[in-house]
Amino acid sequence: MFSKDIGIDLGTANVLIYIKGKGIVLNEPSIVAIDTETKKVIAVGEEAKEMLGRTGDKIKAIKPMKDGVIADFELTEIMLNTFIKKIKGMNLFKRPRILICCPTNITPIEKNAIIEAAERTGARRVFIEEEPKVAAIGAGLEIDKPSGNMVVDIGGGTTDIAVLSLKNIVSSESIKVAGNAMDKDIIKYIKEKYKLLIGEQTAEDIKINFANVFNPDKKKKQEVKGRNLNTGLPDSIEINQEEVKEALDDSIKRIVKATTSVLEETPPELSADIVDKGIILTGGGAKLNGLQELLEEKLTVPILMAETPLTCVAEGTGVLLNNIKLLEENQ
Repeated sequence: MFSKDIGIDLGTANVLIYIKGKGIVLNEPSIVAIDTETKKVIAVGEEAKEMLGRTGDKIKAIKPMKDGVIADFELTEIMLNTFIKKIKGMNLFKRPRILICCPTNITPIEKNAIIEAAERTGARRVFIEEEPKVAAIGAGLEIDKPSGNMVVDIGGGTTDIAVLSLKNIVSSESIKVAGNAMDKDIIKYIKEKYKLLIGEQTAEDIKINFANVFNPDKKKKQEVKGRNLNTGLPDSIEINQEEVKEALDDSIKRIVKATTSVLEETPPELSADIVDKGIILTGGGAKLNGLQELLEEKLTVPILMAETPLTCVAEGTGVLLNNIKLLEENQ
């Protein structure tokens, strides 16, 4: 028996697990399905996601993480336990050291809740690092030098924006506007305009596969199916890209405002570095069609997409786990 160090991107939308020496071994939705009568867990991860919006009253699919922090302590613990047991099946290892990433504005109480949940899974030692810092490392930025680097990490629950230099965060902001909020924007827009109720999965599909927030084509249309609120019967409507942009407008404006605020707090010398290097986008939300171009237009700074935006945080944990002594010194 031997111990392996583990990095966990404990996201609102997905959990990614990195094992030192193996890379990313798990990427599953942060969802738990429970029996509402017995409170017994029915499914976790991918299997539970398939149940979202498709179950009766007896089974409920729950997201135990909200806005980057634990909303349901017990279910988060069960979810983590299930995922860690799953990866233990790949290897014989005991009591690993675990590195978990969290948003920049996390409270000490929330931080302790995450540490306790990880310790209960059998961790020997738990380290907590700020998400944008780990995302920057995973994106290949050299944050150990006296030079400004800026990252905008758009996840499921939060958008974390940070300027880094000499391994530290110089200025940052974390807002509860990200992928999940955008899904809700689409649901609300269609409900109010067309009196059609759609599910989270449908909204997410529109966001990922149809939306364009920079150069929408009014002629480009997509059929959307749901429940007519007037008749209570199944129904379908057609929406165009311009409407989806309109639905997402408020969330995008808030991301632009928060990014501008961080830039305004950045020392001039580091600002000059950012103008030269650009801002790096990471996280699943960064892949929203047209977002890169829109941010570049609004911020007048080059905007670059990380090579693997979805897995930057998990890959960053891998880099940090290779310098475990540095982690131990910092915490």
